[in-house]
Amino acid sequence: MNIRIRQGRPADLGTICRLRLQRASWLAARGSDQWTRQAGGLSIEVFAAAVGHSLRRGESWIAEAGGEPVGTVTVNDRADAGLWSPAELAEAVVVHYMIVDLRCAGRAVGANLLAHAAALARARHRTWVRLDAWTANTALHDYYRRAGFRLVRIAASAMPGPTESAALVPSAALFERRADAWARTTEPPRIPQRILITTRDAGLTVSCVSSRTE
Repeated sequence: MNIRIRQGRPADLGTICRLRLQRASWLAARGSDQWTRQAGGLSIEVFAAAVGHSLRRGESWIAEAGGEPVGTVTVNDRADAGLWSPAELAEAVVVHYMIVDLRCAGRAVGANLLAHAAALARARHRTWVRLDAWTANTALHDYYRRAGFRLVRIAASAMPGPTESAALVPSAALFERRADAWARTTEPPRIPQRILITTRDAGLTVSCVSSRTE
């Protein structure tokens, strides 16, 4: 599949929100609490406001295949308080809201989005691509490890104290990969995992069997 990545526009907000709702439903069906309000995730309204701001700043990107949107990522130099230190942020770009359309899972969309983030880092003379992943989603952690990232730490603010809960900071697994690592790679990392995906999105049912690479 030929994937093209373009800068997002404010008109893409609806598409990005649709992708987020699609993926949230998929996660919930598999028992994950990622992005749920109960676990401290953003409501779709707050998510839309944040992404809308990033679109206006030129920080969000759309992956397309055949002219159709198949994924999105936001890349900037900011993170939630208590995650990365100011020094760590100064030498990195930070990946947010990477979501792949389930109909294109296993087609290297995510790998291409991460490679694009690395290209932005190199253009900005930043050493690292960094991100925070949902703390309890160990399958997502494994995905990033297979994509060449290493777990740096679980942010200390995620550790519950006597009167607080880890759910207050649900996305605190911090991962990084050197931006120049992609420059030494001739193709996106392939992550073998044969899967069957069936998803219902806006009344459309699609089945796809593939080798998972995103």
